[in-house]
Amino acid sequence: MQDSQLFSILRTLSKKEIRDLKKWLSSPVHNQRDDVLLLFEYLIVGNRLHEEKYLKKERVFSKLFPKQTFDDARLRQVKHFLLKSVEEFLIYQELREDQVRSKLALASVYRKRKLEKAFQKTMKSAQSAQEQFPHRNEHFFHNAYLLHQEQFKFQSEQQRMIENNLQDVSDSLDTMFLVDKLRQACLMLAHQKVFKTEFEIGLLQEILNYIESKQILNIPAIAIYYYTYKTTVEKDNPSHFEALKSELKAHIQYFPTDEQRDIYLLAINYCIGRINVGERPFMREAFELFRKGMEQMILIENGTLNRFTFRNIVNLGTILKEFDWIERFIARYQQYLLPKYRQNFVHFSNVLLHYGRGDYNEARRLLSQFDYDDVLMNMNGKIMLIKMYYEQEEIDALESLLESMRNYVHRKKVIGYHKSIYSNLIRYTRRLVRVNPYDKAQKTKLRKEIEGANPLPERAWLLERLEAL
Repeated sequence: MQDSQLFSILRTLSKKEIRDLKKWLSSPVHNQRDDVLLLFEYLIVGNRLHEEKYLKKERVFSKLFPKQTFDDARLRQVKHFLLKSVEEFLIYQELREDQVRSKLALASVYRKRKLEKAFQKTMKSAQSAQEQFPHRNEHFFHNAYLLHQEQFKFQSEQQRMIENNLQDVSDSLDTMFLVDKLRQACLMLAHQKVFKTEFEIGLLQEILNYIESKQILNIPAIAIYYYTYKTTVEKDNPSHFEALKSELKAHIQYFPTDEQRDIYLLAINYCIGRINVGERPFMREAFELFRKGMEQMILIENGTLNRFTFRNIVNLGTILKEFDWIERFIARYQQYLLPKYRQNFVHFSNVLLHYGRGDYNEARRLLSQFDYDDVLMNMNGKIMLIKMYYEQEEIDALESLLESMRNYVHRKKVIGYHKSIYSNLIRYTRRLVRVNPYDKAQKTKLRKEIEGANPLPERAWLLERLEAL
């Protein structure tokens, strides 16, 4: 019984929602069964929803129906009715949170009942709620369309001749569609890259042509997703990314937090893609996006920070020598990592911090204390060891590590495109160790190969060490 959908839903409710739901169930309008309310009151006491012993069917039944013989069908019926009541409550809560749509629903009722004054008053209230809505995203434009559509329905039902608002209906529908289509296109491109799949993004080229010909990039939601898309598909055109940064700075507040997070991650992923092909300036771009996202709590989702985001921030910050900020970041934001990942990722972050500061002995000591079960973290630890062995001129240890890494990368099938990154690093580190420092032609040849190799995020380190020979 502990796997019940009902219990899963109840576990997500806040204290206020539980209080409101109890009032809902106590009203005969929403529930006329005493056993449904009794079951709810039993489940929400203490920690019963999280302890299996309290959820055993026989125990629950005995609490609801003392001195009666256990009847599984009867208990399932009570659970069914409670679940339906809870779902109706959640629907009501969802509609209630959107004042525009709740008022539109009421206006529609008044229109159908031919209550003109009540309709006009409610529509005016809905329009006021729309104007006060804090965001200017697809949801806002969808509500604008619904408002115009409801007004048109009212006008078309009037017996007298009045001017209609079909142009407003059409324009608001276009804006809603353009924003949502661009957003979906950006998400589909990101999904394609990660999962190596292909989507048919119908009508997209026509939409891009329409936006460019009509010059409607003055609408922030259209502009942000337009430039996000163009940045993704025209990687070598820096003007798109500059325009996107400008739009983010001026208009990101027009989006709810979850959508802000998606937009930031799309921009960050573009930067990471450029970093992976050796464009070092994008390290600063990605880091500043990460820093802004963290300081505004945009990258925190449901009280949790993605462990890979945490690691990427620390990695970029140490490369860029933002040591003090990274030290504060680790201390402040580690609480948002899931407990099962926290120790490993905080430990690894401290290794990165010591490595970045040049404290190789402490970094190596910390590395030796942990055997990371995360494949990429384990490999990144080995990358640090490669650099530290080279810097400390422990060439035998370096050669041994490179060979073990080569075998490891060859065996592992789960590291995806990282396989090319690690293979290139191993290849060019070996070449660096073996190059004749007095042979200019050999060094020039190696430099050109390193500059042309992709993907190779460690390109700058390799070139710096080659230059120092």
